[in-house]
Amino acid sequence: MMNSRRTLLIAAGAWALPAARAELPSLRIGFQKGSLNLALLKSLNLLDRHLPGTKVSWAEFPAGPQLLEALAVGSVDFGATGDSPPVFAQSAGKDLFYVGAEPPKPDASAVLVKPDASIRALSDLKGKRVALQKGSSAHYLAVQAVKKGGLQWADIQPVYLPPADARAAFEKGAVDAWAIWDPYYAAAEIAGNVRVLATSRGLTGNNTFYLAGRALAGHEPTLRTLFAALTETDAHVQADRKDTAQRFADFAGLGLATVHRFLERRQPSPVGPLTQALIAEQQKVADTFAQLGLIPKPIHVADIVWLPGQALALSR
Repeated sequence: MMNSRRTLLIAAGAWALPAARAELPSLRIGFQKGSLNLALLKSLNLLDRHLPGTKVSWAEFPAGPQLLEALAVGSVDFGATGDSPPVFAQSAGKDLFYVGAEPPKPDASAVLVKPDASIRALSDLKGKRVALQKGSSAHYLAVQAVKKGGLQWADIQPVYLPPADARAAFEKGAVDAWAIWDPYYAAAEIAGNVRVLATSRGLTGNNTFYLAGRALAGHEPTLRTLFAALTETDAHVQADRKDTAQRFADFAGLGLATVHRFLERRQPSPVGPLTQALIAEQQKVADTFAQLGLIPKPIHVADIVWLPGQALALSR
């Protein structure tokens, strides 16, 4: 299955663990159904070894906006979301920081319609009801899909629903299309009765970001350790898909066929600090939402990006 932990970390390009570190007494991690690295990190109990002096607790959220609200009020310390939730959080003045990221996953989200729908092209979304989680990565996907279809945002009827409610609305015909991410996308595909109108490829990078509250963002040794543990987890994902699929199916309550479809679209995803290219790409997301008036004011993403060796701003 896996060789030594050291070999896997080097192969995956992980940060080296610090020779000595002062551990936090507790760490509260927020995750979503699609947070594969975090879900497997929990299942494999790797933090017991990486952070032996830290009491770790976990909390699940239906989507990124709810997770970041909990992060902002101090209910959790660390979590992962797509591209849009941090933009909405920053525009609302939430006290949180980007601390890490995974590589893009451009095939892991899609706009779905029914097989017999009259919607054959993105331009056909005009006047249609599109279900999506407000402030989620699906929100930006929908915005970009509408733009590619030659439409204005005002040309569609967004219906803001969390994933489970959106699927129910889609299946009973209460909405015409559904913008969604994996594993909900994979589950809908495997269940059948959907047609992919467009994936996020060419529309968004579908990036995954790790965010932290101020206390954790100011504690570099723990962040470095978390990145190493998450990258070790991803190495396990790549080395043993069978074990990964079973663990994730048990965690998420999904069928193995759904999980394997989800994994097919996932490339190696080591975790590390944000690159300048990712920051620039995220700024485009923020600018798009600001131009459409979907966030209250323009923001500068780099203001809340933590980088190694960087002191945090004292005020926001």
